[in-house]
Amino acid sequence: METIGIVANPASGKDVRRLVAKASVFDNREKCAIIRRALSGAINAGGTRFAYLDDSHGIAEEALEELGEACDAVRVPCLKTTSALDTTQGARNLSEHDCIATLILGGDGTSRAFVKGWRDAVLLPLSTGTNNVFPRFAEATVAGAALGVLAAGGVDPDEVVVRVKIIDVEIEGEDPDIALIDAVVTSDQFIGSRALLDGDALDRILLTRAEPLAVGMTSVGGLLRPLPEEEDAGLHLVLGKGGRKRVRAPIAPGLYETLRVKKIETLSFDDEITFTGPCVLAFDGEREREIQDGQKVTMRVSRNGPGVLDINRTMQLAACRQWFRQ
Repeated sequence: METIGIVANPASGKDVRRLVAKASVFDNREKCAIIRRALSGAINAGGTRFAYLDDSHGIAEEALEELGEACDAVRVPCLKTTSALDTTQGARNLSEHDCIATLILGGDGTSRAFVKGWRDAVLLPLSTGTNNVFPRFAEATVAGAALGVLAAGGVDPDEVVVRVKIIDVEIEGEDPDIALIDAVVTSDQFIGSRALLDGDALDRILLTRAEPLAVGMTSVGGLLRPLPEEEDAGLHLVLGKGGRKRVRAPIAPGLYETLRVKKIETLSFDDEITFTGPCVLAFDGEREREIQDGQKVTMRVSRNGPGVLDINRTMQLAACRQWFRQ
């Protein structure tokens, strides 16, 4: 029996986009309910061993307490800074428990923070944040069942785990960084509010996928030149005054901006984007790094990201193998 990891981000679904845009609030009580349903699915599919990140609001612990002796659960230490550091360090701590896959509740930023701590992990991210592209929209009961099937040996990881794309960012004189969906160059001088809500400040967008059905930076590319996750390429857009193309895109829930596009190009995995500051870099929807005047930055897309559990594939194989038949 393999171990299933559990991570819940108490801060997801509560940022400034609830005030400036039209995003809805996602409270911690609902996150706890989601974990309960996922645990029920996992246990009924044969998974009984869990390692959970001891988050600052006790979300995962509260959900697990109801199960009592129905499962074997290990508490994994958390820094409890109420920042992304909790998830990043928590991922490092979870890696020591050799989890076959980890359930992550949060948005794109939560998954990115986890991958920064454990890059080659296998994830099952469920959406509870804003502008989500990377997390899956699935009923937690079924998502948990897929985790249980995997942990109990009903399927092999090679059959159901898909390696996803990632953006690697090298910053002259500083630690490198990553993005799972989008890396954005803005004309801002300071980070300020982390959410990207001003279309006029956007200079460049590098995407691992361009989704016309999504909200956020991925929609800017998706409404011009769709790029699916399955395609081994990235999409690069240069924005600003003088751009001949215009696109009306939802950069946040219910918030549309008209953007001018100077250039749009598909990049192979061998291609690099290089530029110098000053600017601010945003990753997966949030400003993160201030780049100084003349400081060099290089970005590239590859398929060296984490693994993601394919829920549909897992459950189809389990059903065909009569895993749930009594």
